[in-house]
Amino acid sequence: MDDTGIRGEAEPTGLCIFVSQYRHALDPKKRFTIPSQWRSAAGTNLLYILPDISMKFLCAFPSTEIRHRLQKLRQHPMADSRAREFARVIGSRSDLVAWDPHGRIRIKDELLDLAGIREEVWLVGALDRFEIWSVERYKQAQASDQASFEEAARYVGF
Repeated sequence: MDDTGIRGEAEPTGLCIFVSQYRHALDPKKRFTIPSQWRSAAGTNLLYILPDISMKFLCAFPSTEIRHRLQKLRQHPMADSRAREFARVIGSRSDLVAWDPHGRIRIKDELLDLAGIREEVWLVGALDRFEIWSVERYKQAQASDQASFEEAARYVGF
């Protein structure tokens, strides 16, 4: 666990912010604990778990953020085959989970396998969502993230 700064908080506007990172072991039932600050930030005990488009890790969205993303998807007509394909793939490979009284969630095996998660997870704050990585894949991604961070910051105008 990293003790540097704020980990997650709910903004007055209802905007969720997830920051920092945590490494957790899966228990024998393949559950892991969501940090309490992130549970508070989510505003509800429900999370939508989706594979990232790279299919290398998972993304956890609170319901407020997933509604925002679905509104964007609904702007495409039903006749748009690319939008339908995206909705079908994401919808069929996603999961809706609720944490228990101890803050633990259990993601279905299909998604854990897709992300290469076996014994440990690395939870990574990504502002409006958080990412769920296998330890090995996250270490690999960190190396390339450092190399492209400056360019990415310019791209988003940060």
